[in-house]
Amino acid sequence: MVRTLGVAVVGFGWMGRVHTQAYARVPHHFPDLALRPEPVAVADEVPGRAEEAAARYGFATAVRDWREIAADPRVEAVSIAAPNFLHREIGVAMAEAGKHIWIEKPVGLTAGDARAVADAVARAGVRGTVGFNYRNAPAVVAARELIASGDIGDVTHARVRLLSDYAAHPEGALTWRYERERGGSGVLGDLASHGVDLARFLLGEIDALAADTAVFLPLRARPAGATAGHARATGGEPAPVENEDYVNCLLRFASGARGVLEACRVSVGEQNNYGFEIHGTRGAVFWDFRRMGELRVSRGTTYQDQPVSTVYVGPGAGDYAAFQPGAANSMGYDDLKVVEAHTFLRSVADNTPYGATLVDAVRSATALDAMARSAESGGWVTLGAE
Repeated sequence: MVRTLGVAVVGFGWMGRVHTQAYARVPHHFPDLALRPEPVAVADEVPGRAEEAAARYGFATAVRDWREIAADPRVEAVSIAAPNFLHREIGVAMAEAGKHIWIEKPVGLTAGDARAVADAVARAGVRGTVGFNYRNAPAVVAARELIASGDIGDVTHARVRLLSDYAAHPEGALTWRYERERGGSGVLGDLASHGVDLARFLLGEIDALAADTAVFLPLRARPAGATAGHARATGGEPAPVENEDYVNCLLRFASGARGVLEACRVSVGEQNNYGFEIHGTRGAVFWDFRRMGELRVSRGTTYQDQPVSTVYVGPGAGDYAAFQPGAANSMGYDDLKVVEAHTFLRSVADNTPYGATLVDAVRSATALDAMARSAESGGWVTLGAE
């Protein structure tokens, strides 16, 4: 028997829209799911934005204060797509109100914030899914299975990269993303959080790390009004960028493997250059988000001059079959959020965790905090068990 689940979205910038569209698409791609999301309420503090979202996507109620959603008995599950500095307050409040949460990473500004939300979810007995969407790519799932099978031998070393130019323009507005108090650790929370999750998803826990960070564009102009995305602000009062544009991090995994994680938001010439290269004693596997359905794989017993083959994943890899009938048909970013919406709703329906959870958010945030400490001290930092 299929039942409806009243859902709400808090924060209706680009990510709030992506969540909303994912909810709408879930029944088409996963028709056997026992829940059907029903858009009940949307909240955004920018005047008119929630009303526009309600008119376009069918939310029954539009409000400016997210607290009204916490108090709304019609709402059973909430997407939290507000700025990072609000994640802890909203996440804890929604969990305490008995609502399941789908929350965007990095779940606050620190590991303490992520832990507070995780603890609230556990106390309330609700479900929590986190927006680590890149692990949902079918090729990434296939790579994880290939590594676990031993096809490339024991993993020796890996590189995870997340390079982009979304903040490269010197006229980019000084939004909350660039302030320590509201945006946290900059590119660490924005992109390196995904890198840590990919590294853990593929290779297991990280034991220790050493990091270096930098700010390459130290001044930006304050915007005159509300902004969305990565808007420009010409002529505004210049002010300092308070958090990181770049991080480079050495990783030591519990397995004994070594790794490098690099993330940058001001890489001119790079648009969403996200991916990994993982090497083992008998082979290697490579993935590039921009060619999301492909894996480059080397395996065998040649070792030297061993060839690399391109594999197009298809049905049987992750949730690929829910979107395309055969290999080499493209999937896109928004499809990964549909997969994520499905794991969230399935977690609620089965009262069982699926996909990335608040535990993953805490472990990612712990690594990010360790990167910041390492960059400040110049030394290695050991990660404690959570």
